[in-house]
Amino acid sequence: MNRLFTTLIVLAMIAGVAVGWACNQYLSPDQTAEAVTWFKVVTDVFLRLIKMIIAPLVFTTLVAGIAHMGDAASVGRVGAKTMLWFITASIFSLLLGLGMVHLLQPGVGLTLPVPEASAAAVDASKLTLQEFVTHVFPSSIFDAMAKNEILQIVVFSIFVGVAVAAVDDKAPAVLGLVEQLAAIMLKVTGYVMRLAPLAIFAALASTVAKYGIDILAIYAKFIGGFYLSLGVLWMMLAFAGLLLVGPRIFRLLGMVRQPILLAFATASSEAAYPRTLEQLQRFGVSRRVASFVLPLGYSFNLDGSMMYCTFATLFIAQIYGIEMTVGQQITMLLLLMVTSKGMAGVPRASLVVIAATLAYFDLPEAGIALILAVDQILDMGRSATNVVGNSVAAAVVAKWEGQLGPHEDDDPVAA
Repeated sequence: MNRLFTTLIVLAMIAGVAVGWACNQYLSPDQTAEAVTWFKVVTDVFLRLIKMIIAPLVFTTLVAGIAHMGDAASVGRVGAKTMLWFITASIFSLLLGLGMVHLLQPGVGLTLPVPEASAAAVDASKLTLQEFVTHVFPSSIFDAMAKNEILQIVVFSIFVGVAVAAVDDKAPAVLGLVEQLAAIMLKVTGYVMRLAPLAIFAALASTVAKYGIDILAIYAKFIGGFYLSLGVLWMMLAFAGLLLVGPRIFRLLGMVRQPILLAFATASSEAAYPRTLEQLQRFGVSRRVASFVLPLGYSFNLDGSMMYCTFATLFIAQIYGIEMTVGQQITMLLLLMVTSKGMAGVPRASLVVIAATLAYFDLPEAGIALILAVDQILDMGRSATNVVGNSVAAAVVAKWEGQLGPHEDDDPVAA
């Protein structure tokens, strides 16, 4: 299924570029505009479907994730050290994405006009600090969900999740209901994402038809800049592992080579989970630590995905020539820090998170259509990076706990 889906996406990208170029070259301006309008119908429907799932998906996955943190707290020291690493790695990944997109400026050079629907909203987004603090807290969760006020939904979800965890023995039915709703929303998300090849075709065809083949140079800068940023993140993860685990960390990176390649090929870090767990134990990480850190990491330590969220959001702002203030960028980091949690297993989770972030800051939602065109290529890299980040995290926590034994290859018989 993954191979077929990937093939469909590649074919959709090729067909989108070809059709868009043909429209740009051989149709009259009026005919091109008409074609772009019809392509836009497809991408608009896809974007509306993404917006449809944001509120219930964020609420259910976040409540379920926070409620289960009671399990992490119950293991005491291991849970605290694990979360310390996850939070530190998440902040670093977000800051690295922010720094690299400012350094490389991948969206500069093609300033697209801000869509009319967003033009007035961009100016209105400049709230005072007092208004922002007040706005964070919802007066009605139903109103917040109706308007996709993501930060208000997050605040409400945190309260509910903590409350459910605090009365876990008295509220198993509530937790079970939330988990069932989360499972349903994940299934709905899967159905929506099956339309991705069609949406990618329409997005590329529309963009190339409207702006010409030169838009591909911007995509090349975006893809190249992001993979360069991933390379920097890999080096920093390896360096952190070297400081905390020692030279053995390079042995670990070699041992998880196959899971990394599997995650890259399938654009799914979850597909690499069983093999990653096996290799961590062969490396010497105790089963207790590996079985605890790795599954938790798939919800709370998606380093590649988190870096992509800041990188892609600022790329969209650059494309439309919108300047985000330092305060807005700090707020964006805090927002992404929370909204990206509990999204494990969600197909194209980064698109959902970015869509919510764009809506919160009133950035043009059409920007999602721009990055959607090349998201599959980028998803492969960030999925592989998630495997690297979680492998290093498990080794570090095991080292801190004194539960990092010799790897099996140290034993001549095992070798």
